[in-house]
Amino acid sequence: MTGLFKSHLAADLGAFLQFKRGLGYRYARAEYSLMEFDRFLCRDAGRHRVGQLDQAMLAWLASKPQRKAVSVSMDAAVLRQFCLFLRRRSGRTLSREPLWPRLPTESSFVPYLFSTQDIRRLLKLAGQLDRPPFRAALYRAFLLLLYCTGIRFGEALRLRLRDVDTRKATLFVETFKGHARWVPFHRSLAKELDKYLTARRAFASAQPDDRFFVGIHKKRLPTRTAWGTLRRLFQKAGLKPEPGRNGPRPYDVRHAFAIHRLTRWSRQGVDLQTRLPWLSAYMGHDDILGTETYLTATPELLGLAAHRFHRRYLTSPNERSAEES
Repeated sequence: MTGLFKSHLAADLGAFLQFKRGLGYRYARAEYSLMEFDRFLCRDAGRHRVGQLDQAMLAWLASKPQRKAVSVSMDAAVLRQFCLFLRRRSGRTLSREPLWPRLPTESSFVPYLFSTQDIRRLLKLAGQLDRPPFRAALYRAFLLLLYCTGIRFGEALRLRLRDVDTRKATLFVETFKGHARWVPFHRSLAKELDKYLTARRAFASAQPDDRFFVGIHKKRLPTRTAWGTLRRLFQKAGLKPEPGRNGPRPYDVRHAFAIHRLTRWSRQGVDLQTRLPWLSAYMGHDDILGTETYLTATPELLGLAAHRFHRRYLTSPNERSAEES
């Protein structure tokens, strides 16, 4: 682990990361935070000595004033754990812990909810992509897979040909955020993916271990390339302004899948709380708490809930029978 770090705290940072991984934590995002802190220490080694670690930590947290408060809070949480590790480690003392800033621990970001009309518009624009012509089939299939299955952006990019079975209409998502899972999908999506596979086999090698989605170099589709292309499609569809970070993100397609699934269940009169475990398992969440974040109070869901409440409590049995007949 020490090979990741270069500063005077390299051994401590490596031992801390190894300790956390030994407890079963993936600690992937925290690893990037620790590496960035390590690079900061390397640049400012003369100004921030070991005895002034608390000032160095606060200086690093303040080094990016444009970051969102919740992002700084997440980095501060990693450093708190590192300080605790140093205090407990035998033979090592910490002069003093920083006076941590009080920051929000939850994001106030409101995801964009794609409508079915938005998705149709994006699919139409994806079909107009050229240079090379394979891009049209690629991004149509990519968008459909994200929207129809709700799998994560990174999970879709990591799929291999052996993971997608269009005959059985299932795909296998390898271990990510805790566990692997099988994801069944509708036959209509299977037909769309078959069309994509025909174009893909004509474009690049199609061995079982090859990536399902490939880029212009006929290898894996890079995350930055896929993200940038979807961003431009959002802009062409009039959903996202040219500058800034406003508007929908590719991850919001997953949010739309969850909300649209919950809305369809609500239309059918299903008790959403009884179905949340189903949706949780399908989307690959470790527990139901991760799925409850998708219970956004959209106007349609509020209207459906109000209608069910009215039928149950504000109408007579005779009126309900008349409505049902």
